[in-house]
Amino acid sequence: MSVDERNQFVSQEDVEEFDDTYNGDEAISEDDIDQVMDEAADAGDNPAEQLHTLVVWLIDQLVDDPGSVTVDAIERGASVQIQVRLPESDLGKLIGRGGRIAKSIRTALMIAGSRHHIRVSLDIEGQE
Repeated sequence: MSVDERNQFVSQEDVEEFDDTYNGDEAISEDDIDQVMDEAADAGDNPAEQLHTLVVWLIDQLVDDPGSVTVDAIERGASVQIQVRLPESDLGKLIGRGGRIAKSIRTALMIAGSRHHIRVSLDIEGQE
């Protein structure tokens, strides 16, 4: 199934940029994302909980103190809003230079959400 068949809002450029952002020694592959989503689905989680699990897993890979991060998934019909609150000191690690990491996370969420026909939004907030 091509990207266009899954979600008309996810372009091939978005997928390639996601791949380029995580292209390195600590690369996060599409297989890694699929595995996290599959494990959440096998546990009986609904799509919003699966997306929550995916965001928590991605953030754990990026920040120094994952315990200080709060992730909430709010389901509203056919959309899910994910709110991330983390310390100001980790905010730059999650957003990245020019917002590249945040954009990549959003792209991964759009791809994962499209598999369930769900539109996903991500809000990232710093807390003191």
